[in-house]
Amino acid sequence: MAIITTSSRDHELVLYKGLDQTVWFEKAKKYLGNIGVTYREEVIAGSKGLHVYTTSGHKFLDWTSGQMSCLLGHGHPEIVKVVADHAANLDHIFSGMVSPPAISLAERLCGMLPPGLDRAFFLSTGGESNEAAIKLAKTYTGKFEVIGLGASWHGMTAQAQGVQYRYGRKGHGPNMPGMFALPAPNSYRSTFRKPDGSHDWESEMMYGWAMIDMQSCGSLAACIVECIQSSAGIHVLPEGYLKRLKQECEKRDMLLIVDEAQTGVGRSGDLMAIFHEQVTPDIITLSKTLGNGLPLSAVVTSAEINDTCAKRGYSMYTTHANDPLPCAVGDKVLEIVVRDNLAENSKAMGKILHAGLRELQAKFDCIGDVRGRGLMAGVEIVADRMTRVADVDLGKAVAENAFALGLWANLSSDSYFSGALRIATPITSGEEEIREGLRILGEALASTPGTRPI
Repeated sequence: MAIITTSSRDHELVLYKGLDQTVWFEKAKKYLGNIGVTYREEVIAGSKGLHVYTTSGHKFLDWTSGQMSCLLGHGHPEIVKVVADHAANLDHIFSGMVSPPAISLAERLCGMLPPGLDRAFFLSTGGESNEAAIKLAKTYTGKFEVIGLGASWHGMTAQAQGVQYRYGRKGHGPNMPGMFALPAPNSYRSTFRKPDGSHDWESEMMYGWAMIDMQSCGSLAACIVECIQSSAGIHVLPEGYLKRLKQECEKRDMLLIVDEAQTGVGRSGDLMAIFHEQVTPDIITLSKTLGNGLPLSAVVTSAEINDTCAKRGYSMYTTHANDPLPCAVGDKVLEIVVRDNLAENSKAMGKILHAGLRELQAKFDCIGDVRGRGLMAGVEIVADRMTRVADVDLGKAVAENAFALGLWANLSSDSYFSGALRIATPITSGEEEIREGLRILGEALASTPGTRPI
């Protein structure tokens, strides 16, 4: 298999040459096992900066940062150098040993977070970090019941999936015992309304707590929450929601866990989404954005919780715990984000993105809602603005048309939760790239039958 180097507008890109996309996708169907997703037929040949390329030569702007992870874009030169240096000199060690990258990352991360988030350790995936966080909460409190939000996504491991209500709960027998759901605070679709029609999230939350208190056996340990529910269609927690949630947890002697897999490290316009909410949780988890696409996650908690759990025999001893190579990448990611003021860039570019999406909403009747914060945005496609009935088929058609025109924006395709285009661009995006994506999306909407221009 030969490789060639071609040039794009401002990058050199290594492409695999001579691959027949049809042949290679047939091989994929023959040899790749099912992971619960229908694979797209395009075979990806390369990625660089904000773009991804297929073996057929199709170039598209990546508005989902891979799997919402490439925070700094693909192939960032400083990240490439860190990977190369550590692959050559310090890649993997025995899990009972420590290395400068893990120590440096822990110091930098804890130094960026509020007091009370003082101890960090590092794992591989978001599911793993949420599993570890839930296990910490259970060990510390001595209780076992855990609450998540409807429409949540926390990972594929047993305890993380037990409080995940978006996907993956069916077909494999009982989930973990003692798992409950609060109503998803979906401001666009909730039936809880004040007389003026606005979302009555406080009544909705307290209704949920009343139901949980009736069902609980008296062993409530923790609540885990995302500040922006991405997989559900980029639903932002209402203003004040997280503070009230923490108060309700404290009333019940529970811990609050915040999952910052997608919102953390600048993506939502603040260094961490908890800064916007001005809430310090008992435990915070990070993943996707921290590793810029490499498998890296973090669990950060207080010295008190850490030390108490250590005395009680807590263990999250995995093969790749605190591995030096991914930790070195995470340390470099944090350094770059702070050094280059990328959280501020996310906030500034987010204003341009959201203004542009609202302009499209004013032009196309099929866009029922535009929401999000920073460089995270959801564009909900509906059959009727008055009834707010989701039109998933139209959303798919718009998304596929946009892809053909050169823009990838993932569709959250479950009509129960949304039918929304999900946007989570690299926070290195500039105004030119944002406006180019908006242009392509506008063209896709204009040329897709059924979008109902106003």
